[in-house]
Amino acid sequence: MATAGGEAAGRPHRSVRRRPTMRDVAARAGVSFKTVSRVFDPNGRVSEEKREAVLMAARELRYQPDPAARNLRQNLRRSHSLGVVLSSVDNPFASAVHRAVQDVAEERGFAVFSASTDDDPQRERPLVEALIARRVDGLVLTPTADDQGYLAAELRDGTPVVGIDRTAHGLELDTVVVDNIAGARRATEHLLDHGHSRVAYLGDLSTITTARDRHAGYEAALRGRGIAVDSALVRTDLHDAEAARRAASDLLAGPGRPTAFFASQNTITIGLMRALRDLGLDGRVALVGFDDFPLADLVVPAVTVVAQDPRAIGRAAAERLFERIGGLDAPAARIVLPTTFVVRGSGEIAPAQSPAP
Repeated sequence: MATAGGEAAGRPHRSVRRRPTMRDVAARAGVSFKTVSRVFDPNGRVSEEKREAVLMAARELRYQPDPAARNLRQNLRRSHSLGVVLSSVDNPFASAVHRAVQDVAEERGFAVFSASTDDDPQRERPLVEALIARRVDGLVLTPTADDQGYLAAELRDGTPVVGIDRTAHGLELDTVVVDNIAGARRATEHLLDHGHSRVAYLGDLSTITTARDRHAGYEAALRGRGIAVDSALVRTDLHDAEAARRAASDLLAGPGRPTAFFASQNTITIGLMRALRDLGLDGRVALVGFDDFPLADLVVPAVTVVAQDPRAIGRAAAERLFERIGGLDAPAARIVLPTTFVVRGSGEIAPAQSPAP
């Protein structure tokens, strides 16, 4: 006689054993779900130690991967697109970085969605979250906010992020930068080598890590030559050409004015050049700028610069991002690219050619 549930009378009920999942394997191995997925992905990359731990856990649980389900998950997860959040697409540096990322992405059949924070820390997270909502497969980010810790969950869930130009805070990210301190120090030393002792500094927002590094390089050059840092010759938090023009005009109109300037960013250099032109001092006050810009070699005098290679920066960032998308499982790397010092004339003007204080 059968029971209402269909079991023969007196026969004990047998529970159905749940099939183990990748999350069960991850928990047993003490690794992330993402790591388990990479182990069972023919194209995934993972350390040998983690691979052995995952395979042992899978054997213990008698886990069998489902190739069809894995392929479906991968296809659902992939959008074949990247997100790029830059400081300002108006800046030639940022636009060149964007173009390089796009070139690398197009080589691999990926589209690129981009946005600009305009260096407003409040804009960074909403822009990033909007791109994440579009299910981009990876993100290139110029950090602007004080803390990028909000990205930790995205990294855990398998969306790689590579920082460019600036150091992230609150978590470890692959980052592509140049040696800003060394570049700024060389620029300042170049002016000192040409006989200047009153070298002014015009800097970007002090909240930006690159601006702080370049200021540090300027100070290191002065101290290395036994010259005290004169705060009266320093202007920071200049974020556009007009602010730089006003600051330079103020310095040049005051007593004990500088005979040379180090401008720490290309738009600041442009503002300084306008101030020199307005005061009839172009060609009489020495100038070295950080970042090259269009027509810098055509003005008179042509502008001596510490040049970055924004296309190399963008390409390196994109290639690292695709390595992560392809399954690279390795600690975050800091990729430091060199700068190039380009002598053109403005940085070689001697103090005697500048007006006396």
